[in-house]
Amino acid sequence: MIDRRGFLRNTALGFGTAFLARSSSFAADSGSTIEVLLNEPLGTISPNIYGHFLEHFGTTIYDGVWVGEDSTIPNVGGIRKQLIDRLREIKSPVIRWPGGGFADSYDWKDGIGPRASRPRRTNSYLSNDAHAPAGPQRDDPNRFGTNEFMRFCQLTGSQPYLTANVRNLPAQDFCRWVEYCNSPAGTSLAEARKAGGATEPFGVRYWGIGNEQWGYLTAEEYAGEFRRFTSGVPRYGLDLQFIASGPVTDGWMPEGEWTRQMREWIHKLLEWHPFFSFPYGISLHYYAYNLSRRITNDLTGYREAMGDALKFEVVDWYEMLRQSDQVESMINTYWRTMGEQDPDHKVRIIVDEWGVWYRPGTGLGPLNVQGQAVTLRDALASALNLDTFNRHCDKVAMANCSFLINAFGSPFYAQGENFVTTPVYHVFQMYAAHQGGQSLRTIFDVPPLQYLRDGKRASFWGLNGSASLRDHELTLTVVNPHASEANPASVVIHGGNVKSGTVTTLAHKDIHATNTFVNPQEVHPTTADVKGSGSKLNHTFPPASASLLKLSLT
Repeated sequence: MIDRRGFLRNTALGFGTAFLARSSSFAADSGSTIEVLLNEPLGTISPNIYGHFLEHFGTTIYDGVWVGEDSTIPNVGGIRKQLIDRLREIKSPVIRWPGGGFADSYDWKDGIGPRASRPRRTNSYLSNDAHAPAGPQRDDPNRFGTNEFMRFCQLTGSQPYLTANVRNLPAQDFCRWVEYCNSPAGTSLAEARKAGGATEPFGVRYWGIGNEQWGYLTAEEYAGEFRRFTSGVPRYGLDLQFIASGPVTDGWMPEGEWTRQMREWIHKLLEWHPFFSFPYGISLHYYAYNLSRRITNDLTGYREAMGDALKFEVVDWYEMLRQSDQVESMINTYWRTMGEQDPDHKVRIIVDEWGVWYRPGTGLGPLNVQGQAVTLRDALASALNLDTFNRHCDKVAMANCSFLINAFGSPFYAQGENFVTTPVYHVFQMYAAHQGGQSLRTIFDVPPLQYLRDGKRASFWGLNGSASLRDHELTLTVVNPHASEANPASVVIHGGNVKSGTVTTLAHKDIHATNTFVNPQEVHPTTADVKGSGSKLNHTFPPASASLLKLSLT
């Protein structure tokens, strides 16, 4: 790990100014065509697709979210105020907590009651790391518990999504956690919640039953645990949504073996049973990380397959985007398999961990475990993922970007008084316009780009994106993955004409560009007007860019 000063120096130098947004005009056809079909809706884009994920490791919670009520850092009840404000700006819909892997060792009872008397517990992420520095990152003080997380959600306008500890706690403890969160006045746990400052119930609807349980259980064992944990849970008048832990993540093994294990897991979980109902959703986890171009068929080989967050070649730019794009085939495979047991598709897909992952070395310091620099490459990877979820909004009910703050792929970084929004934040800021809109069938007729991978020719799509409609406002987002070439395209709107509009572009002449505490605005979006009227417009999408076209239709 490099120190903070080295991180700031290395990432601040050598980056030029951002691209200016290109103006659009209504003109002759170009080689690429994007057709938006207003009369072919795909479904409503749930705002929950734009969710986030918090987990207790490194400085994500302590220093990232929680600074303490007595801190000189601006805060609301101990929670970093800048983080609250920025999450409200991007309309944060849902936040998953406390993990992730951390949930497998977390006892929710440790995080309630007076903060000064809460127990310190060894953080399982660092328990076997002899070099881990002392502090709240290693010995979790439980200052940030259920009440604090609920307050964080209330302040940011987000719904809470809690993950139960299935590995270490009994099902009764899960029922008690639901009672603590949702029971009205009158029970002992409701009184305990009130003593923590919350008189009214939290009304938590989303509950994850374990995390990546394939690491501990067989498909049949987990299906039994899911049914045991969810039967008899008090509802308190709420429509509780139980989310099942999904099968092993693709990428650890050859595709055929992954497909076999995935099918077995889903079939066991969705077997018809007279006394139990289906889950609300099944989780899918996917991280793009493998730049080695080989199968990492064991859980130790993945680190050697990772690339660097800052030092990468153009081929690594394309490979990371290509890896990220594989989530679409995973969604389709999941959906087909789920349909074999659930032909009416009552159960949805919950992509509650997704993002990019690099080897350590570009974080803010030794405490910033799994903290890596976030570049323009990660912003485009996030954009293409969100576009995929938009296009598959009939299948994907929720998605949670990994991670919210101070880790790989985060929209935010914080250290003490310092706070910065990363390029990923700007993607969420731009794409928030899709939330609640009707996803539209959109056809991209665009020549693929070509690049060399290990001396052999490879290809990737030239442009891709998604479109949605709310009232008479059309939102179109487009990613141009080409590292150095702009792509002029004709946008054809079937069933409507443009009255006015704007285009917002996130781009930079350096594909390694990132935002730092020294240069917080190095990568930022720019906006220009769209001029003209009619059903067709031409726009040149800059290289290495994500673009947002907001068009008012007649």
